Amino acid sequence: MSKIIEVKTAVVNFLQENIHCHDITVIKLEKVNDIWEAIVEVYEDDSFLKSMNLPPKNARLFYSVKVDEQNEILAFERMTEYSQ
Repeated sequence: MSKIIEVKTAVVNFLQENIHCHDITVIKLEKVNDIWEAIVEVYEDDSFLKSMNLPPKNARLFYSVKVDEQNEILAFERMTEYSQ
């Protein structure tokens, strides 16, 4: 299996295990020096609607995830926006 596929799989598995989200799509994956940087689109239940006990609606969100050479997640954060 190629390294880029292994990194993508590690990112998707990490988000599935740690964030309650649906439909995870890696939209950008690049290697900068020895660190892989991924931009991931996910759909999560809208937390505001959930807090108001209203019917759930999916919110489209983006995450930035950094991965080292051993496929360990170094950092991740929810992005406020993503423009291509």
